[in-house]
Amino acid sequence: MNKYIGSTFQLYGVEKYQLLEGKAKGMDIYHVKNGKGLEFCVSLDRNGDLSSLTYRGVNISYLSPVGYVNSKYYDANGIGFLKSFTAGFLTTCGLQTVGTPTNDAGVDCPLHGTIGNTPVICSSYEVNDEFIMIKTKTIDESMFGIKLILNRKIRVSLLENMFEIDDVVENTGDKVSPLMILYHMNLGYPFLDEKLKLIIQSNNVEARNEHALKGINERNKMQTPTDNYEEMCYYHSIKDNGCVMAFNEKFNFGLKMTFSKNLDSFVEWKMMGVRDYVLGLEPGNSYPDGRSNVRKDGKLKFISPGEKINYKIKIKIIDINEFKTISEEK
Repeated sequence: MNKYIGSTFQLYGVEKYQLLEGKAKGMDIYHVKNGKGLEFCVSLDRNGDLSSLTYRGVNISYLSPVGYVNSKYYDANGIGFLKSFTAGFLTTCGLQTVGTPTNDAGVDCPLHGTIGNTPVICSSYEVNDEFIMIKTKTIDESMFGIKLILNRKIRVSLLENMFEIDDVVENTGDKVSPLMILYHMNLGYPFLDEKLKLIIQSNNVEARNEHALKGINERNKMQTPTDNYEEMCYYHSIKDNGCVMAFNEKFNFGLKMTFSKNLDSFVEWKMMGVRDYVLGLEPGNSYPDGRSNVRKDGKLKFISPGEKINYKIKIKIIDINEFKTISEEK
């Protein structure tokens, strides 16, 4: 018991609130803080994804021009996904497709799938002296179709500035199902600017297209916001547990991301446009080329009836010493 405080939320904890205006009206949010500078919001209207992330008052995440958008406005047609793409720190893409809209085996697969625009069916949280645990469940199922459930745990340390996302995808149907997942994590200003240093520990990197190939040698160098900027995507191959670091000397802290080895397809998304100024760091089990294209390449992954597949990501705030140490080990 801390004799100096009336409520533990002076220091750490979880508050739940609902947004009231515009297209955000009706969205339920968990506001989480660990008492050591780390704060974020979990959107229960959007699969338990993280709509914001800050450290000691410095914004780390990117909030797109559409802002907070209730899932009832989601448009699955074509690239309608972008009309409600809040981005935030995390938008989960999947579970049946990621990336380019395609038609696969007679099934229309919209841009980045539907899970990130689906409300959770239940949520809970607990707080103790060492961590905060948030649990959510989201279903991605249809009659006569694929039946998948995503059970998520977000464990936030109260002892250090670190949190973990522990997802379990389960096939509750009676058919083998395609399984595609991409953790669309997005850095934004002021953490993201020209001073950001980026290290991605990968075995191989390829440009997504000819346009991106022109900038491959400067892929980890950030530019100022640029008029008419065309996005550049780079595909990193990860064989072992992945490690990615971003550090900004202006704030003297950085972010370290590690993830499980079954997230073997990492995407670096550079979008240095005016107001569309964002760096996507995206571990996944597939590159975002759409389900039919990934199937043609022989790289589509599947989940069997009754099977459960676990994906884990750890996010940690690091100082300059840890950044330099890992940089030298690269």
